[in-house]
Amino acid sequence: MNEQALVLSCEGAPLVGILHKAADENAKRGVLIVVGGGPQYRVGGHRQLTLWSRKLAAEGYPVLRFDYRGMGDSHGDFRGFEDADTDIQAAVDRFVAEVPGLQEVVLWGECDASSAILFYAHRDQRVKGVVLLNPWVRTAAVEAQAILRFYYLNRLMQPSFWRKVFSGRFNPFASASSAMKLVKQSRAAAAPAAPASAGPALGAALDRNVPLPDRMLQGAQRFKGAVMLVLSGRDLIAREFETLAAGSPAWQAQLQRSGLTRHDMPDADHTFSSAEQRKQVVDWGLDWLRRW
Repeated sequence: MNEQALVLSCEGAPLVGILHKAADENAKRGVLIVVGGGPQYRVGGHRQLTLWSRKLAAEGYPVLRFDYRGMGDSHGDFRGFEDADTDIQAAVDRFVAEVPGLQEVVLWGECDASSAILFYAHRDQRVKGVVLLNPWVRTAAVEAQAILRFYYLNRLMQPSFWRKVFSGRFNPFASASSAMKLVKQSRAAAAPAAPASAGPALGAALDRNVPLPDRMLQGAQRFKGAVMLVLSGRDLIAREFETLAAGSPAWQAQLQRSGLTRHDMPDADHTFSSAEQRKQVVDWGLDWLRRW
């Protein structure tokens, strides 16, 4: 394995990264792993970011994975995924410097790292593709809609629910109260954003005052490169994304646009925790990288 530890600089703060060099020193396309802002760092849950990086590098794609400021071994104050543009830019700069032949960078991330990617990708002309795994779009309204749609309706179809009802072990008043609370929250959702008009020139940041789902939509609309989207079947966060998209013609247009490849993994959990799930994701990624 040809792996090299790096220290990047981001506004004076040292960031720690690992560069996985590909066998082909003239590789023109590489993958930058963006780590989620939750309790993870550059190794990833179940060591998946390390394992994915090694597989991608073995197949000819150099990879850089790194820690944001304030995460893992990196210094500085933790800023969260909504304020990671500067960190990602510093990583792209160093990646390109370390692999001189690199012409195209692919950003790869899971959960709120996918959100950070959509905020950033359209701003950097070096980014030609993005991999989005179970993107984070959560608001109180979106979460409530997803629970109503995927939990309560599915529960009514389960024999175990009706056995509980007829045995007297079901409290309809508590359940109804909970459901009504979710209905009220779901109705608080903002109207779907309209498709972006001719906005600011490439390089302009998105408005932080725009609600998270709408800001992500704007980022998706402005990014013109290739997209691979993967959604897990056993994951509330993925269901929230589906719920949001189902209620928005603008999101539906994005999911149907040319250049986007979607994969659904019905049995997968949020972090693709089994070896089989992890292998499927990277195999899809390699096939996608080779096709464009």
